[in-house]
Amino acid sequence: MAHVELSDSGLAAALPVTAHDEYGRPVEKAVAAERPLTVYLDKYEIVTLMTLGTQPELLTLGYLRNQGLVDDIAEIDAVQVDWEVEAAAVVTRHGTDPDRLAVLGKRTVTTGCGQGTVYGQLQQRLERIRLQPPPVRQSVLYRLLANLKAYNEVYKQAGAVHGCALCSREGEILFFCEDVGRHNAVDAIAGYMWLNGIDGGDKIFYTTGRLTSEMSIKAAQMGIPVLLSRSGVTQMGLEMARRAGIVLIARARGHHFLVYNGREQLVYDAPPRRSA
Repeated sequence: MAHVELSDSGLAAALPVTAHDEYGRPVEKAVAAERPLTVYLDKYEIVTLMTLGTQPELLTLGYLRNQGLVDDIAEIDAVQVDWEVEAAAVVTRHGTDPDRLAVLGKRTVTTGCGQGTVYGQLQQRLERIRLQPPPVRQSVLYRLLANLKAYNEVYKQAGAVHGCALCSREGEILFFCEDVGRHNAVDAIAGYMWLNGIDGGDKIFYTTGRLTSEMSIKAAQMGIPVLLSRSGVTQMGLEMARRAGIVLIARARGHHFLVYNGREQLVYDAPPRRSA
């Protein structure tokens, strides 16, 4: 595990409110929190993220990694989150070259919920990445989907969030995160992997959200060769997955799924019974 000084500033994911039903009766409910968090890198303002706020330090680390603003986690000395000023201050060991921040001028608004951002040229991010996905067993996909039923706590309580999970090739959930945008949940998992030196080459990444260009690019940067979603796929998400060699599986619910890329890696060892 990398030595980075981290604050411990996670907040509650859901907040109590009173709503009124179709009869005008008050009903006690919960809503998902949504908080602005402005990230500063060596005092340079980078971005303001809207987040649940449950994993702000990991979110900040993963964002910097996935945006290519810091190459080596050993360069980061500390991440300190202060909700009184709604900021995450990142201090590096050798400072940040202002010229490196020129990439912030090339901003692409992606289709992620809450409008995620990917800086620089999207296609250039995949030029040096070609993943080697392992065989993916159908039975493992079913096991993974079954294991996920124990998660999504914020969604069950308040809705309005996306969930993402880092999973083993045996279908075990290694780390799960929910946030108001799937890009935030991805970045938090990227931060977790970066901080703990976890290799993605034998992992599966699950998301409740669409498999867009941003999702494929981030999976490639994290070295994860298998993407699984209960939602759909966009054209550019598929194109990016093909370029990086990512197995792309979507519409995964129950015993149903569709393989959009990497069909040759699927091992159909548990086909469901066909209906008459």
